[in-house]
Amino acid sequence: MKTTTRTLGTIAALSSLALLAGCSGGDPLESGAPSASETIVVGSQDYYSNEIIAEIYAQALEGAGYDVQRDFRIGQREAYLPEIEAGRIDLFPEYTGPLLLVWEPEASPGTADEVYDALAAAVPDGLRVLDQSDASDQDSYVVTREFAEEYGVTTIADLATVPVPITLGGNSEGENRPIGPAGLKSTYGVDVSFTPIEDGGGPLTVKALLDDQVQLAVIYTASPSMAGEDLVALEDPDGFMLASHVVPLASDKLDGAAADIIDKISAAMSAADLVALNTESVQTQAPAATIAEEWLASRADDLR
Repeated sequence: MKTTTRTLGTIAALSSLALLAGCSGGDPLESGAPSASETIVVGSQDYYSNEIIAEIYAQALEGAGYDVQRDFRIGQREAYLPEIEAGRIDLFPEYTGPLLLVWEPEASPGTADEVYDALAAAVPDGLRVLDQSDASDQDSYVVTREFAEEYGVTTIADLATVPVPITLGGNSEGENRPIGPAGLKSTYGVDVSFTPIEDGGGPLTVKALLDDQVQLAVIYTASPSMAGEDLVALEDPDGFMLASHVVPLASDKLDGAAADIIDKISAAMSAADLVALNTESVQTQAPAATIAEEWLASRADDLR
């Protein structure tokens, strides 16, 4: 049977992670070697980018000998966070600023490190955040280039001077989140109505913008949609959108060796990587498991 280069790379990456999980020597229980009786439940949002990261976590842990259960595509934060807080999910790729606002709704803007530190202090008992990644999937307010040029809009604050009604499009839960219409009004004095579009800033949202069904939408900065010339992410002079770096939210079930594995993944994943993973998912429609396997193979040296 012919072995592909990609498979060899993946084997090397996962073998390195397996060594990391058990290389501290002495008694295996003291070394943090995985326990056969402990299953780590890895969860993800119902969002392709988040599912890919969760799959990377899951495959890396499996390669190191951990028993992993996947609970993917649960939905948005309102659906899955209670499951995490109840101890039914042990590891979840999250985002620093949006998660901080759940536990600290009045959190002030700050640097990425300040947001991370505030999040680490706000996490409830039984949970912790591991190292944040350079990769980020930042919420951003987006308009079409035509709209931006017609009304001279470059920042969120500029929306207050637009002489036509503005409708904001986004997932339905976004209407009541801090970055929804009420937050826009209190921070920038911008009045908008709201239309739910349930695809997480995906193609339906982009089409609604281009068709002028909505004039403003929340789209993540790592979305492949932002690579074209038709959309403009507005500047945020008041830091309304907190830093949103990928950060693993973990239960106390994760031992030190498992946490080290996930921290290595966070260190190896760049902002460009995340855009590339998202683009591959959209363009090739490849399963998250395949994309995760390819990324682990490509980062084998970094994960040793």
